[in-house]
Amino acid sequence: MVIVSNMGSKAPRGYFGIGVEGVSKPMNFGNLSRSAHGFGASFVFTVSPGKRIQKPKSDTAASSEHMPWYNYDAPGDLVLPNDCRLIGMELTEDAIELPSFRHPSKAAYVLGPEGGSLSPEMVSRCEFVVKIPIHICVNLAMAGAVIMYDRMISLGRFAERPVHVGGPKMGRPEPVYGKPWFEGGKRMDGDKGRTRTVDGLEDRRLKKD
Repeated sequence: MVIVSNMGSKAPRGYFGIGVEGVSKPMNFGNLSRSAHGFGASFVFTVSPGKRIQKPKSDTAASSEHMPWYNYDAPGDLVLPNDCRLIGMELTEDAIELPSFRHPSKAAYVLGPEGGSLSPEMVSRCEFVVKIPIHICVNLAMAGAVIMYDRMISLGRFAERPVHVGGPKMGRPEPVYGKPWFEGGKRMDGDKGRTRTVDGLEDRRLKKD
């Protein structure tokens, strides 16, 4: 049994969506959509699916009831929000290895179909192409879960891993800020600097001479 928890962390800023081009097995898309809902995706999408997809039985969380699901006939029809950066997942020589990739705050990830690859048209639309450093192919739903997990641990707010084996004794503390510089559009009297404490470290900004 896998035990999951939503305690001890803060959701990353920004948003993301994830989708598949040419998916041919509705059950795989159902698994991907369910995982996307669990990881906090803002939307999912399909592009030129090989089969008609309605409500896959594998989506036991009924994710389509909680987040938008968009379908597009071709890569050129794909519409994303302003400033949302499209990232393809594909095993190419020049693809960025996932552990070395810095995720944008606003992103959409697209995967290729089962037993196939992203079309040249879709790749040309992607700003980045990333790959999972693995020597075998994995199911598209699993690949999607890996990239969403990587996004979560790299952009989320978690306690640091300890030097010793095991987990941290306590969660990562919330930042505590000092008094503001301005109030009502005017600089406040008294100390012109600002002191804030982040993770136990004091950062003091002083007024310039």
